[in-house]
Amino acid sequence: MRPLYAAGFTTAFGAHGIAASLGADTDDAVTSLLVLGGLLALYDGAEVLLKPVFGTLADRIGARPVLLGGLFAFAAASAVYAVADSPGWLWAARLGQGAAASAFSPSASALVARLNPAAKHGRAFGSYGFYKSIGYTLGPLLGGVLVWAGGLRLLFIVLAVLGAVVAVWSMVAVPVVPPLPKVRQTVLDLARRLADPVFLAPTAALAAATAALSVGVGFLPVSGRTAGLGAVATGAAVSVLAACAAVVQPRAGRARDDGRLSTRTGLAAGLSATAAGLACAMLPGLTGILLGAALIGIGTGLITPLGFAALASSTPPERLGQTMGAAELGRELGDAGGPLLVAVVASLTTLTYGYGALAVLIGAGAVLAFVRRRVATAGAPRRR
Repeated sequence: MRPLYAAGFTTAFGAHGIAASLGADTDDAVTSLLVLGGLLALYDGAEVLLKPVFGTLADRIGARPVLLGGLFAFAAASAVYAVADSPGWLWAARLGQGAAASAFSPSASALVARLNPAAKHGRAFGSYGFYKSIGYTLGPLLGGVLVWAGGLRLLFIVLAVLGAVVAVWSMVAVPVVPPLPKVRQTVLDLARRLADPVFLAPTAALAAATAALSVGVGFLPVSGRTAGLGAVATGAAVSVLAACAAVVQPRAGRARDDGRLSTRTGLAAGLSATAAGLACAMLPGLTGILLGAALIGIGTGLITPLGFAALASSTPPERLGQTMGAAELGRELGDAGGPLLVAVVASLTTLTYGYGALAVLIGAGAVLAFVRRRVATAGAPRRR
């Protein structure tokens, strides 16, 4: 399992390490905010388009080949800019990294599910999410140090080496998991399955968690600067968010597997905590920022392992890649939609109202989850 956790770390570290460092570029590769926005959108756009495609391919030929191909492609794409060291090649490298991550990220999730029994899915996805959270945490910090020491080229060199090492490690340690025979599926069958609440509810919760995480990472530092706080204090707030998510995920997964926390209860509680965190971010000063970061981290830490475990448990094993790819697409839409919503509302009013708008939206999801849980409980037969 450790190579799969390392793959999760790689995608998180690569995404946030570069995204947080592009604006601090010292090699003049990023010449304007428009260029910066294009480079960020290029990576995310590739993931939105290609994750469902590679997830389906993993079901067809096996998740391991897609995992290995994606990791080697990530290393190669990173090496492109490391070798060329040209602003023009940065676009090609960023696009290649996004396409490669689209391959190995859902494949790693599918293998986590295939290589663990259903009774241990919570633990497995909790550990997988823990290592991704470490990548999210170290990405901006270590990425900034690398760019300061040797520019973007050094960061891409490290990513090329990291991708290659994890690829070789996975080749040696990850067992062959052959694709399972599948009943022919039509487009209508796929649409029905993806429209089923069993798929939609966890995926919507994962999208909400990712939206809040992106808003926290991107906008809490802005709130800190507005409150007159220094870079150290605002950076610490973002680290608190990632650290809380990392600590909560394995524990939430174990509680789910041990029967101490149901998926519905955990998702509802996670959405509530996330909405409360965004509401706290509306408060002025360091207290609001830290409370917001901690609660958003706790909420996303609850949602992530429970959401993925629920998807894995409700999906036929031969369709795991397709489901994980579609769920990852939902997360990418949340990743883009959350900051966009907050930015639009903030541009018309203030950032405080931007936080409030997303808090209301996620809070409505929490209320819906609680209502569904009460209805399901009321409809269940009573024990005598």
